Amino acid sequence: MNPKTLSHWLAHIERLHPTVIDMGLERVHAVKRALGLAPSFPVIIVGGTNGKGSTCAMLEAILAEAGYRVGCYTSPHLLRYHERVRIDRREASDRELRESFAEVERARGDLALTYFEFGTLAAMTLFVQTGVDVAILEVGLGGRLDAVNAFDADCSIVTSVDIDHVAYLGNTREAIGFEKAGIFRCGKPAICVDAAPPKSLRAHAASVGADLREIGRDFGYDARRLNWRFQRHGADPLVLPYPRLRGAFQLSNASAAMAALDALHERLPVPEAAIRSGLLNASVAGRFQILRHAPTVIVDVAHNPHAAAALAQNLESSNTIGRTTAVFAMLADKDIESVIGLLKGRIDTWLVADIHEPRGATAAHLTQALRAQGVGGQIDEFENPALAYRHALAHADSANDRIVVFGSFHTVADVLREEATSPARLTRPQPAASHACA
Repeated sequence: MNPKTLSHWLAHIERLHPTVIDMGLERVHAVKRALGLAPSFPVIIVGGTNGKGSTCAMLEAILAEAGYRVGCYTSPHLLRYHERVRIDRREASDRELRESFAEVERARGDLALTYFEFGTLAAMTLFVQTGVDVAILEVGLGGRLDAVNAFDADCSIVTSVDIDHVAYLGNTREAIGFEKAGIFRCGKPAICVDAAPPKSLRAHAASVGADLREIGRDFGYDARRLNWRFQRHGADPLVLPYPRLRGAFQLSNASAAMAALDALHERLPVPEAAIRSGLLNASVAGRFQILRHAPTVIVDVAHNPHAAAALAQNLESSNTIGRTTAVFAMLADKDIESVIGLLKGRIDTWLVADIHEPRGATAAHLTQALRAQGVGGQIDEFENPALAYRHALAHADSANDRIVVFGSFHTVADVLREEATSPARLTRPQPAASHACA
């Protein structure tokens, strides 16, 4: 098998394994050994229910500003696979991805790797071959049995523990906390910025001998009007600018990054100027990202209750004098009702859409969920988020209105593609169906 283009490669690795998710590390360890992957550079693994991408972005930006050659592996991507693999804050090229895929293909033999397993091994192959100074790996699902956990972390981070992916991780914070803590290693710093860590996380850290460092106990932050302070025991606080990434919760993610850098300062010393510059430059597509003004257009992947609560807080703190329209689409296996419950008080008009993926919820299902949560008035249904977004733009009454696109990576990606292809179009597509409150 020798696919010629990146799209051929991606189609190939999608077909290799009969299921999208197959938890376990045996296959990854076997191919890792065949590849001889033994990174000599520090590895930072970032897990958590929410906040992983933002924490990775801040670490990547700060370390790059300090002059390090940084490899960063994140998921999922919004528009192009290249977004997942970055070196020196540059997306990997088609050639680099094809060549690293080919290395994994040769090494795997008859083993059927999942899409994420294949991609993880390819990213680390590229990082080793290009000689990065440090690698940042974002956990895809859980932690203990996630493919990135085949590599030993020199520092692990858990950003938050909340209910999500219950079919794979369990339906309690205790069960999920144990899975998240699986990335901890003996004698290595393990950073936790969840405000109330599950007992299972602390117990696992103790059982493996990890150097657990918790927010509120070992470090913390203090928000001021013009700046914030990162506080460390036994050291003077650092007075820092607010991150470019929006939301009060980003100070928790920034603290996670700061605590990790503090733990690794002997191997990766970072000057304060690089910290300040990195915080001001770090960005993540699809996380309370403002696409337009007049009307304001905000996209946020918020796909679980924890993320929805953060989105609701951001909307409240950036209140508008106009109306707020939601372009809303989710996956059917997510906690749709809880997400609606957290955001319904911030939304005036709902435009719901199908997601044409095997796990996608239909617009009709979302309408039913909205009604069950007590949402009245008209709810318009569309065949996809892009059509709903066009409708929202065309019917925005004034420069004071805002449009909020949320619910999944698929939802945001659809709208980002629409923006890229027709940024000025204000057509008036009609909804597939309208449901007025009786």
